[in-house]
Amino acid sequence: MHQDQNDYRSGFVAIIGKPNAGKSTLMNVLVNEQLAITHSKAQTTRHKLYGIVSAKNFQIIYIDTPGLITPAYPLQTAMMEAVKVARADADLVIWLVDVKALEPIPWLDENCVKKPMLLVLNKVDLITANQLNTTIAYWSHHLPGIPIVPISAIKNENIDQLIEQIVESLPNHPPYYPEETLTDKPERFFVQELIREKILGQYHQEIPYSVEVVVDDFKEMENLIKIRSIIHVERQTQKGIIIGQKGEALKKLGIDAREALEKFFQKKIFLAQHVKVTPNWRKNGLLLTRFGYPATPKKKD
Repeated sequence: MHQDQNDYRSGFVAIIGKPNAGKSTLMNVLVNEQLAITHSKAQTTRHKLYGIVSAKNFQIIYIDTPGLITPAYPLQTAMMEAVKVARADADLVIWLVDVKALEPIPWLDENCVKKPMLLVLNKVDLITANQLNTTIAYWSHHLPGIPIVPISAIKNENIDQLIEQIVESLPNHPPYYPEETLTDKPERFFVQELIREKILGQYHQEIPYSVEVVVDDFKEMENLIKIRSIIHVERQTQKGIIIGQKGEALKKLGIDAREALEKFFQKKIFLAQHVKVTPNWRKNGLLLTRFGYPATPKKKD
């Protein structure tokens, strides 16, 4: 049984920041699970993703979000819509900043300032103590009154202090999810993301950004999961690159993805992959909705 509601804190915590600030790495550390895919390439995260942590006296629903960019096409507009929704849903906003990036935050608007906020300086393992003091002074001047927590997500430094600050900032509220719930996403989502993570690592230039992975069949048996996935690309030349000479590139992708999926599900995986040319899918609102992206509001006349 949970404690009395007056002692219990629960809420949604949106992790927001620019690409490569380390949002997904931080989310995984806070949840203590490899939920969000991570990569040095920018715009790795495309969807908002819940990671849920339940304890005796609190429940935190972390929301990992795509990195903030100026959208250039409808896929990116949908990604920014996901950030907007996360920010609106949040009881607390974590603005995550690369500790070496000293630049004002243009995003701070009235809606955000009204909400509790923590400024989290990530990657402090890459700078000296003096540099950190200078950085904290800079942000204290630009964002007076907002608590600043320096951390290193990748080195797990100061994470306990951050969690304490988060819990203190949450409202008194009963848990939103059953105690054993870890995320809001179905298994198919993680299959798609794990395959996409391997694509990010194996292919270069525009390929990872032109690819969408869709699981169209997922059958789980006692000792085996059978998965059929479709890799959507925009052009025939991209299909050729994904498949590679004599199918070698696709074969390597399949092996790497299968190993990652077996580790994730702790079961044997049979993975069938097909590459399909879907012209301009990144600019097609109907397809984006079908692929699970939030619909973007229509512009008013």
